[in-house]
Order: sequence, then C-alpha cells, then structure tokens
Amino acid sequence: MAILIPQPAAIRKADLDSLGPVKVPLSFPAATLVGKKFIDDIPGIDSMGIWECSPGRWQRTIMEEEFAHFISGSARFVPTDGEPIDIRAGDSIWFPANSAGVWEISEDVRKVYVIITRPTLLKRLRFWLKHNLGRWLDTSEPAQNGNHSAPKSAEPVAVWRSARQPLKNT
Repeated sequence: MAILIPQPAAIRKADLDSLGPVKVPLSFPAATLVGKKFIDDIPGIDSMGIWECSPGRWQRTIMEEEFAHFISGSARFVPTDGEPIDIRAGDSIWFPANSAGVWEISEDVRKVYVIITRPTLLKRLRFWLKHNLGRWLDTSEPAQNGNHSAPKSAEPVAVWRSARQPLKNT
C-alpha cells in the first residue's frame, strides 16, 4: 500500500502533533518538536512522517538509518566524525545507522523523513511466515500498532509527483 503525504509544506503547524522538547538539548530554551507519523513500526520502517523543529542546538538521538527531505527552513548537522553539513529547504540527506552528531537549527525547519530499520533474520522470517500463512489461510492480517492491511479491492494510490510530469498512479 502506498502512502501519500499531500503537500507536506502546506500542512499548518497547528495540525501537527506536539512532540515536546528535544531529548538532549545543548541550548536553552530547548528546541521543540511537532510532527505527524504516517507509518509507525512496519517491517523495515520504524516510522515515516513530517517533523518540524524550532531553533536550538541539540544532540542527535536517532541511531537508526534515516532518509530525510527538507521542505522548509535551514539547519546545520555537525557529525561527531566529519565536517559540518549545511542543509536548507529542497535538500535531501541520508544518515547511516549510528550517525552521531549535533543539530544546529537556526530557523524553524521541516522535513519529511523515513526511519529505516534493518530487521534481523528472525524478524524477517516471522514477518514472512505471518504474511504467507495469512494468505494461505485466506484471512486478512490483524492490525498492529494502528496499521491496517489494504483491502484487496483497493484503488491505485498516487505515489509521486514531478514538476515536469503529471501525477502518476501505481
């Protein structure tokens, strides 16, 4: 099932969920977070959603692999081992697992992100068994953590859009 986040830059801040202050602030007052998860804990993906942060300086605490596309604002990420990375709206970045460093947010910044988990062999086997046994028994998979299987008769979902190409369907 495809997940479309229509116009994430246009979503009002008031329509996002308050996530509180950052976990390890290095400046005061602590930067605060708002966001919305569109996927939460499916095999291979820890979460996907929109994340916004107010100005401040803080230690990165996400140690999973992450891909993010910044849609507004600007920031700097200073890796523990490496040169500072300046990020602004329109930039995309991938962090390998265990990327440690410090965020320096100079203005409100918003990103669309995917936190990636590389499941162990045991987790992949469990998922495969559950998925295939469900098909074999011709039963739908039970919802987990608020995620529901798409109905078999689901219509195609728009999955990407380009300035040069029309809306595509899968």
